[in-house]
Formats: sequence, structure tokens, C-alpha cells
Amino acid sequence: MNNEFNLQDYLANGVEIIIKDALRASLKNPKEILFLRRFSKHTKKANEIRQKYDENGQNIPAFLIASITSSCNLHCTGCYSRANNACSDDAPLNQLSGEEWGDIFNEAKDLGISFIVLAGGEPMLREDVILKASDFPEILFPIFTNGTMLDEDYLKLLDKHRNLVPILSIEGDEEVTDSRRGEGVYSKLVDSMELMKKNNIIFGASLTFTKDNLSTLLSDEYIEILHDFGCKVIFFIEYVPVNGETIELAPSDNERELLFNEINRLRKEYDDMLFLSFPGDEKTSGGCLAAGRGFFHINSHGGAEPCPASPYSDINVKDTSLLEALNSKLFKSLRDGGLLMDDHEGGCVLFENEDEVKKLLNE
Repeated sequence: MNNEFNLQDYLANGVEIIIKDALRASLKNPKEILFLRRFSKHTKKANEIRQKYDENGQNIPAFLIASITSSCNLHCTGCYSRANNACSDDAPLNQLSGEEWGDIFNEAKDLGISFIVLAGGEPMLREDVILKASDFPEILFPIFTNGTMLDEDYLKLLDKHRNLVPILSIEGDEEVTDSRRGEGVYSKLVDSMELMKKNNIIFGASLTFTKDNLSTLLSDEYIEILHDFGCKVIFFIEYVPVNGETIELAPSDNERELLFNEINRLRKEYDDMLFLSFPGDEKTSGGCLAAGRGFFHINSHGGAEPCPASPYSDINVKDTSLLEALNSKLFKSLRDGGLLMDDHEGGCVLFENEDEVKKLLNE
């Protein structure tokens, strides 16, 4: 690891690049340009807030992942959340309320957090939380959704509040998508994309990639299909194994290098689209960015976790602040102990070292 590497600078520059690319991708959308110009000013202020914390020895990540519900209306094959019993058909009674999520968003704004990913389960089951998010134009909320619940009311909300950006999960073509998500889901996704294109609402796609499908998802043929649908943002999400039996599907450094090179090519060829990867290249970011180095996760019950792929927590934001959660014993042990910088075969370093994470949790 380069001793001169500065995580705060890396993340700040990353945020600026995202905004710059998003502006370029929105050249023909006046509402989106107006929002992004205003949001750009907010991100500069947020960066100044994070820098002040950094000067006092406290790193504040620019990103937060919020799983606002643990219920879902689909039963996708290989769903990580269901495999970990973090998702079900019915919502548990002890989930955070809309008011509690509103308080979390307000704390995040005060800390200088610029991006909050709304995830689930299916986040659009929680309209109350999404309405709370709409009250914070200082924060961009990508909503990772299966795309089956976009109705007229949601379209009006998305049109009015441009800080809410739906990111539709799609597996590939109709056959591949329906085989994993259920018959007819691809058709509903197409209907949702056409509605948003017709109403000039910026939306994106979330593509989960493995060793087997990355080249297909990166192909010009597939990107062109999404482009024609009106998709403006594409997230390439690394597959995290559900269990040890599927570890061979996890991307390795070879796939990450391919993704890095191809994303740079796609950014040049499709100047009206924004391409992002998660968690991104760990080598250029000095290791895994979980546990508050670059992002952290809050589950639907308020537990602060290093990452959705590492669902372990020793602190709950119902009882404490976001700042205290970032300094939890588990988070500090992960950041200071070197585990996040360990070499690993592929996929997620925390998944591969699950026993060590559990050991830290119980110390």
C-alpha cells in the first residue's frame, strides 16, 4: 500500500467525477441539469465538512448504504439477503420507522455524507421512507429496486424530487432475468423504463456480474439495449457468494481489471451515460472500503454493519448516533487490524474471512 495514499482525497475526487459525468449524461434534460448543478454545490460543502472531521482524526465516508426494509415482493434465485435471513415476505415489527430514517438522513447530512443508497428487500415497499429522503436535496439517493412497483404516484415523486434516482436490477435479457426473478418481471422492467424515458426521469440499471457473465454485460450489444431503453446510469455490482458452494462465481482480479478497462472505454463511447462499479477497484482505494473507510451499512432494524455482505453488528443507531456507530468496536477493529487490506481470491474479503469477523464481534 502506498504510504502517500489519501483516502479522503480519493473519495472526494470520486464524488466530483461522478457529478461531472452525471452532468455530461444529462445534457438534454433541463430538470436534471438544474438539480445536478445545485447538488454539486451541496457536495462541495459536504466535502468541506468531511475534511474538517478528517483534520481531527475522524474519517467520514461519502457513502452510506441503507437497507430500509427486509421485506420483498419477489423470490429471486440466489438472493443473498434471503440466504442470510435478512429478507422475507413480511416486514418484521422492529424495523426502523420512517421518522427514524428521517433522523438518520439528517445526521448523515450534518456529517457530510453525500450519497445514501436505498436498498432492501424492495425499498419501494417503504414509500414513507422514500418520502423522507425527498426532503434532503443535499443527498443523492440511488434507489436499488426490482422495478415492479413504479406507479403513477412514484413517477410524480421522482419527477419532482430529482435526488431520488431509481436503479433497476436486471440480469440480462428476458430469459435470464425471468429465470432468476420470476416470469414476467422483465416485461415489467421494460414497462417501467419506457414510462421513465417518456417522462424524462433519469434512471439506472444494476448489473450483478460474475466470472461467467461479465463479458456479456460489458458487450456493446447489451449496453446499446439499455441505452435505447433510456438508461443513463449503470452500476456493475460484484457478485457476493451466497455460500461456499458458489465461491467459484466470485469475480477475481482478472475480472476487476477487465471491468476497469472496459468501463473506461464505455465512458468514452457513451458520453450520455454514467458507468460505476461497486465496490470498485480495491487496489486503487488501498483495500476494502467497508466499515466506514468509504461506506458502511445500516440494516432495516438499525444495526450498523461493515457491509451488506458482512451482516454483523455490535451497535444500533436506535440507541446511538451515526458518528458513534462509525467508531464502534467492530468497525475500529476492522479498520485498524489490517483485515480490510488482506489479499483474497475474489469476491469479498469480509465474506472470505467471515470467521475472523465473528471473532472480532465476540471479543
